[in-house]
Amino acid sequence: MEKKAAEEMDNESDGGSGRMSRPPSEVSLCPTEDEEDFTPMGPKCSIKEHLEKDKDDESLRRWKEQLLGSVDVIASAEAQEPDVKILSLTIISTDRPDIVLQMPESGSPKGLWFTLKEGSKYRLRFEIKVSNEIVCGLRYINTVWKTGLKVDGSKEMLGTFSPQAEPYTHEMPEETTPSGMFARGTYSARTKFIDDDKKCYLDINYTFDIQKDWATTS
Repeated sequence: MEKKAAEEMDNESDGGSGRMSRPPSEVSLCPTEDEEDFTPMGPKCSIKEHLEKDKDDESLRRWKEQLLGSVDVIASAEAQEPDVKILSLTIISTDRPDIVLQMPESGSPKGLWFTLKEGSKYRLRFEIKVSNEIVCGLRYINTVWKTGLKVDGSKEMLGTFSPQAEPYTHEMPEETTPSGMFARGTYSARTKFIDDDKKCYLDINYTFDIQKDWATTS
């Protein structure tokens, strides 16, 4: 028992503090959403307006037309869909079948949203529907707390997207869950998707667990 406790204490000192482990990258060093200065966004600009305001810049106009492809500009202008809708979140790990989570239509997920296995490698994959207009600089911002203390913050630039009928999929860099007795337990998190104009398309709060094993499926 003493040996096992010592091993778990070693895990704690090596990364069992509840902090997610990921390969070092520039995006992981960016400020999280609670450190950014969010400003009110300007008036909404339609696809047609995007093209018209750049009509004198031949290279920029061609780049936007290439992004749009075969999008029907008039139909898009009349559509009532949100510009960006996050459809689902999938947790991918070699340890188990994919966990597919549907995004709530409104508000945040109720109760415990998912459980991760300690010390496991995993990736997040989002399914994103883009409608109506070009979305520039879409990025993912995530902050995690345990017992009221911030233990992880990350930001990932997803890129620029044009409207299309089929959803986009974006897979995040691989991460590793912490391990050890101090890493196990319930975490709270806040996830946002925001573009260059500071427009927020999703802002949800949820809870998840890190345990010795994956949750059993019914």
